[in-house]
Amino acid sequence: MQKLEKLVQKIKQFMNKNLLHSQSDKGQITEALSILMEAEDLIANAKNVLVVTGAGISTDSGIPDFRGPDGVWTKHPEAEKASHIDYYMNDPEIRKKNWRLLASGELWSNVKPNDGHKALLGLEKQGKLHTLITQNVDGLHHAAGTDPDKIVEIHGNIREAICLSCDWRDDIEPVLARVRGGEEDPRCDCGGLLKTATIFFGQMLVPTDLERMFDALEASDLLLAIGTSLEVSPVNSVVPGAVDGGKKIVIVNGEPTSMDPFADVTILGSISEVLPWLLNNPNS
Repeated sequence: MQKLEKLVQKIKQFMNKNLLHSQSDKGQITEALSILMEAEDLIANAKNVLVVTGAGISTDSGIPDFRGPDGVWTKHPEAEKASHIDYYMNDPEIRKKNWRLLASGELWSNVKPNDGHKALLGLEKQGKLHTLITQNVDGLHHAAGTDPDKIVEIHGNIREAICLSCDWRDDIEPVLARVRGGEEDPRCDCGGLLKTATIFFGQMLVPTDLERMFDALEASDLLLAIGTSLEVSPVNSVVPGAVDGGKKIVIVNGEPTSMDPFADVTILGSISEVLPWLLNNPNS
């Protein structure tokens, strides 16, 4: 009874701060209670959890998402266009602008993992975290302390630079130092164009990363999707894949997704507030 009272009190706190709402009736404590308890039970009974995260988990760290109502690409469609590899390769001004921004240190300056990132450490400590697939390139899961061997950065990262002509790949800082020194459009020793190790539109994902994602899906018994619109392929294919494999599915996001009908539980609310409670609950 004491545990139930604490849960109801927590839900009231979430709702009072507008951090949690149910799909059909925002004001119903009973429905929210049922949703959270079902999610808690699914996580408590899971042995191998595949976590998939998107931009929504990092918004409370000060990094805007892309496809939400206030997303970067929603408000500035030209920014999405500039993230296509063809435009990057063929327009030196786009490359120079990207390098200037990176070299300035103004991109995501002083961002730190929030409580949502840190909450996932609870799954790892319990031995439940099989693999963490992130669509984010911000490196905040690493910064939060998640075992790097369990993380797959499916869309790459901004910590490294790559050459588009050869297999060179290394820490990005020396390249940024060259930009600060006056090189507007730095090149590889082979003469090829350099870019961050992020995956642009039009680029192929890394085959080994895809293999790890699908292997993890097969090995898991629960899919936990966090802060992702589940609109981008092939990452969103893990949801129907989980359905076909008889896996349980929990979606935690700030907005409804097109994949919600496939989920066993959908929680709509503030990720950095809800996730710590959900994953650090003693029964989870």
